[in-house]
Amino acid sequence: MNKVPFLDLSALHSSLEEEFVEVFRGSMKSAQFIGGPLVEQFEREFAHMCGCRYAVGVGSGTDALRFALMACGIRAGDMVITVPNTFIATSEAISQAGAIPVFVDVDEKTSAMSSDRLREYLETHCYIDDHSGTTFNKITHKPVAAIIPVHLYGQMADMDPIMELAKRYKLVVIEDACQAHGAEYFSQKNQSWQRAGSIGAAAAFSFYPGKNLGAFGEAGAVTTNDENVARIISTLRDHGQVSKYIHDMEGYNGRLDALQAGILLVKLGHLARWNEMRRESAKRYGELLEKIKGVEIPYEPIWSRGVYHLYVISVDNRNELQKFLTDKGIGTGLHYPLPLHLQKAYCDHGYKAGSFPVSERLCSRLLSLPMFPGLESGQQELVADAVHEYMSISEEKW
Repeated sequence: MNKVPFLDLSALHSSLEEEFVEVFRGSMKSAQFIGGPLVEQFEREFAHMCGCRYAVGVGSGTDALRFALMACGIRAGDMVITVPNTFIATSEAISQAGAIPVFVDVDEKTSAMSSDRLREYLETHCYIDDHSGTTFNKITHKPVAAIIPVHLYGQMADMDPIMELAKRYKLVVIEDACQAHGAEYFSQKNQSWQRAGSIGAAAAFSFYPGKNLGAFGEAGAVTTNDENVARIISTLRDHGQVSKYIHDMEGYNGRLDALQAGILLVKLGHLARWNEMRRESAKRYGELLEKIKGVEIPYEPIWSRGVYHLYVISVDNRNELQKFLTDKGIGTGLHYPLPLHLQKAYCDHGYKAGSFPVSERLCSRLLSLPMFPGLESGQQELVADAVHEYMSISEEKW
């Protein structure tokens, strides 16, 4: 067993065992396993937490992104801009909605979408049709319809300039907030803090077990302030049904199970405290690691209140450091070792090594250290000591 596991959910869940058992008993007695009061209550409370009018529970974070795109009017052949430094579910959802993923590079410091690169893409690769006001790609002449900024590792993308560009080019913004439950962004434009999931036309959340708010299996949700978007997603997730056996459209089997909603309700009440524990652990890591030569710690802009779904450092010889830590009994993760534009799945999109140099550099250097509520200071010291030991040995070699 690792001296320091990468993620420890057992300890987190053990103190809530009786509440989880009650959820199971209630579901068993009611025999209402799909939809119903538990799902509706979770949707209300999650929407409130995000500062939104609506939340619609779905089967996964991928469902959430796909349904959000479809409900916001993205059609087959549309182009949707996102980043290559993310999990493939982001681009999969675009393709599954019939659209075409287009990548722009990320910011060197935040690892999230660079508004400068987004602006450059829109100004140099696109044009606005004088008659319709629609933005088109200059080469494919296909409409560019949406932007999906990814709030990576629990830190939010810089949304003000992204929203400004979206308004200028008439693009829909859908937040990929799958790693950002409870994260906040200070909008200079609105002079207020805004929660992840409350800024774009819609936002997608994943409740995969390891997330800050995790289910006991697959689950997700879409948040929005648009009643029509919420209504369409509610229909899409349930085979296009508006009532039993009455289908207004072809839909999907993408519903949130009542049992998972009940588990999420229990955990939602603890999310703020768990996020604060993650922030405290991130601060402690910073104090332990910031003076180690060759280690770059996460950058948190003044406009961000991150929730540290992951704590990701940047180092040379990342793979060697990971092996060294593994041998010491310290769990780590790679998020993500190969950017999407270099994946075989996108080999026909015309990208190549060097297309997005910042993402490529980051993906070769990033290493995720243990991060979870309940991570002890002594465990973090073990991690930091091991990182320091490796970096000292590495420096002596050179």
